[in-house]
Amino acid sequence: MSTSCIIVEDDKISALHLQRMIEQEPTLMLADTFVSADDALHFLSHEMIDLIFLDIEMPGINGFQLLDQLPYRPFVILTTAKTEYAFTAFQYSVTDYLKKPITLPRFKEAIKKIEPFVAKQKDNHANDIFIRADGKLIRLHNSEICFVEALGDYVKFVTENKNYLSLTTLKSIEEKLNGQMFLKVHRSYIINTKKINDIEDNTVLIGRHVIPISKAHRKLVMDKLNII
Repeated sequence: MSTSCIIVEDDKISALHLQRMIEQEPTLMLADTFVSADDALHFLSHEMIDLIFLDIEMPGINGFQLLDQLPYRPFVILTTAKTEYAFTAFQYSVTDYLKKPITLPRFKEAIKKIEPFVAKQKDNHANDIFIRADGKLIRLHNSEICFVEALGDYVKFVTENKNYLSLTTLKSIEEKLNGQMFLKVHRSYIINTKKINDIEDNTVLIGRHVIPISKAHRKLVMDKLNII
């Protein structure tokens, strides 16, 4: 199980040093490197990663200000030349605090410490899907989703309390959703089978929504739902 990570470091030598150590860790996958927290924040507003190697003092917003603005909280390993931020780091519940210059043994110790937590988090999120909507990443649990509808270049996620529009394709969403719970009933619809209220002729009723079952999908629907 790989751990995706990014480096946020304005010193090029320090960033390269971190990159080389990451390349030696088979469990780590470096997604990108950023010289400013502002650029990293823009990236993290649209992409999901597991771990940030984060410097504190940088041009623009600093490392702690970046953490304040994140739409979600990945694991964080702080990398800094100073020890005076240790108490603040504790308040942010960072996973580890690496003082520069970072040695390879100390780096490996930090990675070993984080691995079980990353694995546990991935297990906890196995039934979640992250979608891009309203200018941020939103986590939806599978059980929240009533159905998904294709609308041109967008996909609408319908829950009991709110709808979300995301610029993606139904095919992409179909690959990410739990196959035991979700079923494609039409080229434009994927439904949560646990949310079905009624089935009549060529339609499915979910809440107040009447969803068509296409001729091409009818047999699959009947077989999947064990309809006699």
